[in-house]
Amino acid sequence: MRFKRFGASLLVTGLALLGAATPALAHSELKSSDPARGASLATPPTQIKLTFTGPVTLAENPIQITGPENASWTVGRAEVADTVVTAPVQAVGPAGEYTLRYKVTFEDSHVASGSVKFNLSNPVAPPSSSPAQASSPPPASSQAQPSATPAPQTGETTPEGLLPTWVWIVLAVAVVAAGIVVALRFTRRKD
Repeated sequence: MRFKRFGASLLVTGLALLGAATPALAHSELKSSDPARGASLATPPTQIKLTFTGPVTLAENPIQITGPENASWTVGRAEVADTVVTAPVQAVGPAGEYTLRYKVTFEDSHVASGSVKFNLSNPVAPPSSSPAQASSPPPASSQAQPSATPAPQTGETTPEGLLPTWVWIVLAVAVVAAGIVVALRFTRRKD
């Protein structure tokens, strides 16, 4: 009888610990973006907007947009207001799939990076810097200058140097389950 109480108290304690640990393991993440993930755009945006589930601060060079043929968009100074990051952008490049990469620091001090892929259905020519250049013939190559961006990152927001939240949850459930199994074995032996 005593071991049944022990098993029950172990179960209740394990569930309480698991419930208390879950909020601590929950990190902020990207909630939405403009352009949206997988969007198909006829014209490029003039500003990007990233909305997170918690307050963020910006890392150095926080936003980059790259596309086909090494196209690299010019990203203006990014601004942050609590959970929303905005930045003006100037698009250039052929039609195709573009990747918006971001890097932010969340309120709990973990640095996260991620990407949002979207499609542009029409090419965007480089802007003319003066009226005299508008009458000159187009450049021989329509390829944009290569960018010095890092290798493409895939996936969702991932804290750097930490295990994903789901791993911690699975480990906590496994520990609680192991405790229950041990408690039940002791209970069965004594009965």
